[in-house]
Amino acid sequence: MNDTTGVALVQVARVYLRVSTDEQDLQRQEAIITAARAAGYYVAGVYREKASGARADRPELLRMVADLQPGEVVVAEKIDRISRLPLAEAERLVASIRAKGARLAVPGVVDLSELAASAEGVSRIVLESIQDMLLRLALQMARDDYEDRRERQRQGIELARSAGKYKGRRADPHLRASVIDLRTQGLSIAKTAKLARCSTAQVKRIWATRNADAAPADLSLPKA
Repeated sequence: MNDTTGVALVQVARVYLRVSTDEQDLQRQEAIITAARAAGYYVAGVYREKASGARADRPELLRMVADLQPGEVVVAEKIDRISRLPLAEAERLVASIRAKGARLAVPGVVDLSELAASAEGVSRIVLESIQDMLLRLALQMARDDYEDRRERQRQGIELARSAGKYKGRRADPHLRASVIDLRTQGLSIAKTAKLARCSTAQVKRIWATRNADAAPADLSLPKA
C-alpha cells in the first residue's frame, strides 16, 4: 500500500492464535507470525489463547480488539480460530473489529476491502456486499462445523455408554487445581468460574468432588 507521496506504507497486523483446550498446542499456528512478516506486515502484537471459539468472552480476543487501531489487520490461521459463535454473535464480534477501523486477513475469506475502497458508486456497494456475504458464509460454516463435532461427540459417547465403555471426560488437572485454589481462597462459584475460564457447572462439580475427598475435619473451606 502507498500513500499519496508514493512512499510505501507498512501495514500493521495483530496475530490471534487459539486452540480449544490446554492439551492442544499452539506451536503449529506460530508459523502465521512468520508468514505475516514475510507478507510485509509489521506485527504489533500476538495474542495466544486456549479457549473455545464458541465463547465470546475470551480474554485475549477481547484484549486484541481493545488494542486495535485504525488501519490495522487481524491475522488468524482460519476463521474458526476467530469465531465458532452463532452467526449473530459472530457478526457482532466482526463488527467490533471493524468499528476500530480494522479488518480481517484470514485464509479462506476473500478480502475485497482494497478493491471496495478504490471503487465508487454501485461498484463499491456490490463489492462490500459480496465481502459481507462471503464473511457471513465463512462464519456460519465455522459454527456448523463446531455443532457437527459436538453432535458426533455426543453420538460417540452414547455408543460407548451403551457398550459399557464410556468412562466420562478425562479430568483436566490444571483446571481442577485452579478451581480448588480459588475456592479455597473463599471466592464465589461465579468468580471462580470467571477466573478459571470455565462454567459454573464445572466449578460445582470439581468442588463437590474436592469436598467428597476432603478430610471430615476440614471445616474451614467455603461451601458450594
